[in-house]
Amino acid sequence: MEEVKLVREEMYKRVQELIRQKGTSGGRAALANLRRGIGKKPGEMPELWDVFFNKMSPELFSKSNEPSMAEWAIYISMTMFALHQQGSTEAVHCEGRSLGSAAADLMEEKTDENRERIMRRFGPVVTAKDMPELSHHIRGLVQLFKAKSVKLDYVRLAEDLYWFQDTNKRKNVQLKWGRIFIVKKEKIYHEYLC
Repeated sequence: MEEVKLVREEMYKRVQELIRQKGTSGGRAALANLRRGIGKKPGEMPELWDVFFNKMSPELFSKSNEPSMAEWAIYISMTMFALHQQGSTEAVHCEGRSLGSAAADLMEEKTDENRERIMRRFGPVVTAKDMPELSHHIRGLVQLFKAKSVKLDYVRLAEDLYWFQDTNKRKNVQLKWGRIFIVKKEKIYHEYLC
């Protein structure tokens, strides 16, 4: 099976499980542990091994001492989901809402100050050079999503993060995020002017 398909399936199962358990003490503990993992490498925190590695397809495990592309993609998506879900009674996962689309949704507050703030957060995401840098910048966006109740497709994010790590595909991912952001942002801005 193609590895990226396994990444999507793994992330889908994990998001659904976290959503299902979010109101339970075990679910809240899993989300809290995942939030503590933000900014760390996959596997760096033993308290996350169970929620992260348990039941993961062995095909996705790294064959070296460094995390695999799949491990990075799922790990960052899970930790960002945990940050986004914190304090929300509704599920923050929304199928079909890409990173670029969600960022553009932040532009609905039509002030120059807001536009600049969103661009300061979104620009570094699409120009990041590696996973730690990308994770740092996505965190800033997710905090804005959380504050403005903007949802995101975390399965799609995992897939995009997987391809981002392939130097031959990175520019495609960045272009896709930027294109969706600009097209949707301009539509929102145009509606403001009319």
